[in-house]
Amino acid sequence: MKIACRAIGLLLAFAVAFASVESTAQSYPSRPIKLIVGYPPGGTNDVLPRIIGPKLAERIGQPVLVENKPGADALIATEFVANSAPDGHTILVGASGQMVYNPALWANNPATAPRKSYDPLKDFVPITMIGSDPIVFAVHPSVKATTINELIALAKANPGKLFYSSGAPPFFVATETFKRIAGVDITHVPYKGSAASVTGAVAGEVQLHAGSVGPALAQIRAGKLRPLAVTSAKRDPVLPDVPTVRESGLDFEGGMWSGLYAPAGTPSAIIDKLYSELSAILKSDAIKNQFATMGYDTNQLGLSPEELGAYHRSQLAKWTKAIKDYNIRVSK
Repeated sequence: MKIACRAIGLLLAFAVAFASVESTAQSYPSRPIKLIVGYPPGGTNDVLPRIIGPKLAERIGQPVLVENKPGADALIATEFVANSAPDGHTILVGASGQMVYNPALWANNPATAPRKSYDPLKDFVPITMIGSDPIVFAVHPSVKATTINELIALAKANPGKLFYSSGAPPFFVATETFKRIAGVDITHVPYKGSAASVTGAVAGEVQLHAGSVGPALAQIRAGKLRPLAVTSAKRDPVLPDVPTVRESGLDFEGGMWSGLYAPAGTPSAIIDKLYSELSAILKSDAIKNQFATMGYDTNQLGLSPEELGAYHRSQLAKWTKAIKDYNIRVSK
């Protein structure tokens, strides 16, 4: 009798829990959703959510607002979302810079790590991938190099006299890794965001720009920047004549990516609902064509929460090791 009563009790508890989950999913969202971006306007992490946001709003019946909170390499925005209520109404546009490279750099540079930080794996729940992009190495037209090997030769002849711009940690880490593999000394000049980094290179403030293809594409097409190589495994479809770094004989590959993340503790019903709606948007031909035209890779669009989580963990392990092995450090 007692066993039967316990079984009935467990069934009732399960039914109540299931009903609660169903209620959570049905009532969500109850107000506007904010997509928090840790970088200034104009870069990949700002542009992509502004394209996706209105389409998500149409599907869920609530406004979707993009809010920029730049500063401290996206630390401000990331901590803001980590400390937000886990109710699905505050979502992080989690770029690889803040979810992979920053934690790896802090681990290798404890003296320059912020007093407050976050754990990219424990403090967030992955939702889906919204974009990825190879890095392009592009020079000002005045630079006497038309290939990556010519740039290497120029840098070796002028150690420390060439400068490169980057607007986020992925581009800094990738270029520092490239420098060590190539055996060159090119001085880093940090900029606040990809748009500013591109502008600095176009203006001739630096000789080399390292950044994702999308923000630099218009200036490349206008002839104001000369692309030398991309860091992807294969050539970028929008820059088919630009070789990969590997084609130039260097064992190097890198890139950046952006995903959407909710604060840890967000109910699985909300994550599932968000992913369902976002997946339909991201896997549509219209979005894929639009992103491809803008220079973004579409192969990983709409990864499931589990797939994004696994990819995130592998990237964190890979770049933490690279940063440690090459002793990549930042100055504060």
